[in-house]
Amino acid sequence: MRAIILLGAPGAGKGTLADGIKAASRFQHVATGDMLRAALKQGTPVGREAEAFMKRGELVPDEVIFKLVEARIGAGDDGFMFDGFPRTLAQAERLDALLAAHGGKVDHVFLLDAKRALLLSRLTGRRVCRACGAVYHVVNIPPRRAGVCDACGGELYQRADDQEATIANRLDVYERQTAPLIAYYERQGVLTRVDAARERRESVAAIVAAAADRGR
Repeated sequence: MRAIILLGAPGAGKGTLADGIKAASRFQHVATGDMLRAALKQGTPVGREAEAFMKRGELVPDEVIFKLVEARIGAGDDGFMFDGFPRTLAQAERLDALLAAHGGKVDHVFLLDAKRALLLSRLTGRRVCRACGAVYHVVNIPPRRAGVCDACGGELYQRADDQEATIANRLDVYERQTAPLIAYYERQGVLTRVDAARERRESVAAIVAAAADRGR
């Protein structure tokens, strides 16, 4: 079992690259946020456990997150692509142990490097439709009419967590948490830096090629 990790700040483009990598390879996409939302929607035991913490305004603890991850890994497949996970050194060490228990390991970690100004521009420009949830960007993916969804005509708005003060705090937290992770994977010799400002197709092709080379 092989695993690669996409590591990067909010706005670095992990989700966009993950979609391209998934289409061009056999890696199965593992995004803990998506898995958590699905578990909540389906009302699974882990979803109900996570919901109890969220209702109290608390972070979902690692123990609950790893139940989701272990279930996904245990379901099979030869390769997994982790998107934005792990976030802390403790999670990275535990993920290594979990993969080893299933005969696998982290083959490659791709760090999406982006200047803070670019991240702020990407995230503060995001707009979401109140009616259907479609996502736009005032510069990169603008609607045909300002403030109006192309798909359903609904109102576009800026989420509270996309406002500059909130994003600046998220980036500060990311930098504090991720510095030890970067050093951890550098020591293992599996870290590759990718320019997050580069054209998407070029980045996807480079990552898929590097992952394939490491797998040989």
